[in-house]
Amino acid sequence: MSEAVRACIGIGANLGDPVAAVRGALDALDAIPGCRLVAASRLYRTPAWGRLDQPDFVNAAAVLETALAPRALLEALLAVERRAGRARGGEQAAHRWGPRVLDLDLLLYGEQVVDEPGLRVPHPHLHERAFALVPLAEIATDAPFPGHGCVGDALRGVDVTGVEAIAGA
Repeated sequence: MSEAVRACIGIGANLGDPVAAVRGALDALDAIPGCRLVAASRLYRTPAWGRLDQPDFVNAAAVLETALAPRALLEALLAVERRAGRARGGEQAAHRWGPRVLDLDLLLYGEQVVDEPGLRVPHPHLHERAFALVPLAEIATDAPFPGHGCVGDALRGVDVTGVEAIAGA
């Protein structure tokens, strides 16, 4: 791939078989045309964030080399979610931070800052979320995080209580 950019993706699920959903998402990310999976974190069990009246999540992170522009990559991520059974909008939109069969977030896209309707990179809440930073720091601790130094710097600023690697997953 020429002109490839390293993009960091957050992966989460807490409905159905979340371990299988996250593993399947990693395979699906590697299969996106114009993308290549270069690193994947271990899987982590994390407490629900935002809405606490739901099952724990399984989270992971991935680093992709991609020739896709940020918007095209986001559309590809949304397509992976749809194929996994995620329906955005409707009732799910009314329950922000609610349970989901699969959630893919574009966390970082190289060193770029993108602020467009429906697309903000770096992810606007990444610096607050241990469930995303812990797996991401495992595979991209030195990745530039505009406005926050690098991923490792941001991780030092959050409480990681309850974020635990899943043995054998």
